[in-house]
Amino acid sequence: MVFITIVLPYTLCMNFIIFGTQYISSLLYFMAISAVTVIVFTIFFTGIGSLAVFMKKRFFKEEQVGVRLGTIISFALLLSALVLWLLFRFYEAIPYFRFEGSDETFVWSFCALGISNIFLAFLHEGISRYQAWKQNRDETEQLRAIYQRSRLQGLRSQVNPHFLFNSLNSLSSLIMEDEDKAEKFLDEMSKVYRYLLRNESDILVRLEEELKFLESYHHLLNARYGTGLQIKVDVANEYKTKWLPPLALQTIIENAFSQNTISKTAPLVVSITTGADELIVSNNIQLKRITSNADIEAGLDNLLSKYSLLTEKGATIEDTIAKRIIRLPLLNEQKEAVV
Repeated sequence: MVFITIVLPYTLCMNFIIFGTQYISSLLYFMAISAVTVIVFTIFFTGIGSLAVFMKKRFFKEEQVGVRLGTIISFALLLSALVLWLLFRFYEAIPYFRFEGSDETFVWSFCALGISNIFLAFLHEGISRYQAWKQNRDETEQLRAIYQRSRLQGLRSQVNPHFLFNSLNSLSSLIMEDEDKAEKFLDEMSKVYRYLLRNESDILVRLEEELKFLESYHHLLNARYGTGLQIKVDVANEYKTKWLPPLALQTIIENAFSQNTISKTAPLVVSITTGADELIVSNNIQLKRITSNADIEAGLDNLLSKYSLLTEKGATIEDTIAKRIIRLPLLNEQKEAVV
């Protein structure tokens, strides 16, 4: 759009600088020179634009803007001098143009072309920054929307009547059987809800906090499923200070026990380990024949969508006949998230 807007008036101005009033001496003369100049400047500005795009990809960091602009402007000025010299020689070589170049005309032409190149270099940088800002704004809005859905999904899965009924039912049974166990269950239940409320507005939490929450969450599930649900955690200490979305593990584990059958003879085993800057969560597959929850994958889908916006390396799912493996990238710092 910039090129189409400026190429015609720029062609007219440059030709007036080079030829003076001779440029409009006749319609045929005007058209011939304009055609040559438009072709030359089209190739020239296309080349400069391609260089700007290449330099933007090569030196994309914020602190490299000086190198990027300096290289583009320097190359553009050198190429401007070469293009003008070739253009002057071309006009001199064709008798029809009746052109005799001078140093003064060359200098004025070079100044006009050079100033235009500098202006276009900064304009291209400004457009690039605007597009990056707009893309970042759109992705941030998407992340907020997905995060809200994920947060509501996580809260709904915990506070829905079925979960609350099962928790209270388990608590009631424990009170009748063993008051100490009932007190422990109530304590862990309060930790689960406290974690949910405390991290209601957080985008990321440390892995060690998520694992502590998982212990309390597992305690509640253990009262219901017993040894039918086994959660094995083997996480290296070096990864516990890294970051991930809150309730990520709860989302995956709930998805696993919602889709698969659980029994003492055929337990559902969830394994949580670490790899190269990633958390690996796997479980054996023993699918239920009928599931009552039509949105069973909604929470997991929201988690995957959130990861796709948080980091270039998104979360992945690998399904085999016997096992599902989910890989969650661990962020080194909270500022790595695109928020």
